[in-house]
Amino acid sequence: MESHDLWIFKHVAELQSVSRAAEKLGYVQPNVSQRIKSLEDELGARLFVRNNRGVTLTEEGKVLLDYTNQIIKLMDEAKSLINPQKWREPLTIGASQTISAVRIPQLFSSFLREHKNIDVKVKTHDKKKLQEMLSYGELDGIFINDAYNYPQFETVYSYFEKLVLVLPQHSHFEKKHEQTLIVNSDPNCIYRNKTLEFSKENNFYDPTIMEFDSLESILQAVQDGLGISIIPADVAKNRTEVQLIRYKELSETIKIDFLIKHRKQQPQGLKKFIQFLKRK
Repeated sequence: MESHDLWIFKHVAELQSVSRAAEKLGYVQPNVSQRIKSLEDELGARLFVRNNRGVTLTEEGKVLLDYTNQIIKLMDEAKSLINPQKWREPLTIGASQTISAVRIPQLFSSFLREHKNIDVKVKTHDKKKLQEMLSYGELDGIFINDAYNYPQFETVYSYFEKLVLVLPQHSHFEKKHEQTLIVNSDPNCIYRNKTLEFSKENNFYDPTIMEFDSLESILQAVQDGLGISIIPADVAKNRTEVQLIRYKELSETIKIDFLIKHRKQQPQGLKKFIQFLKRK
């Protein structure tokens, strides 16, 4: 196996499409297809299942993707150790959009002041996708809330986040039959679920549910008087300049865990980040 073939395989696997991978890499599609076929012939196993929408990994393909990500990270790490002036240690972290809004940038701001030769990337997605990406080795670690489904993961750091209820400045909160709940469209979003739980606990009468895909859209909807929502307190504190929103701190907190995958050898960038977190 050549490293370049693995790089092509990684793109096809992550994009779930030979044509999209070819476009991103600047290759013609037949060349990408041939490199994948050569890999399959060499390994004696199918790596992808073809369908009308593109391709999906077989079980053998999932194993190879995990090793491919480890190999690529080791190559990047070797380059950074051999020539740190030219290459930086990689660290790729995942988090939901809401979790990554304030606390994660603050953590990395402090971390990078100590470790200037690390190239940090943060990828946002829903919890299910983040766990999948971590299991395949696409991410070094993830920040998520609540239970996780993979026995190969371990929690190495946790923190608790306060919650606030956000309302339009002139909202009539007592008119519970008129309330609209502004929530994230991800059904597994903890803040969406807390907003829905809040409405039940406070006996809202058949509230309207309005969904948005981003935290900024949720805040804008509340500011425009469309409804109420529950968000992290840190987010609210960083938006005190918004005059058309009221904030009411709740007594409840939620736990955010930083998960990594069990490995015999963890990347150096991840080791340094875990050491940093444990000093917090």
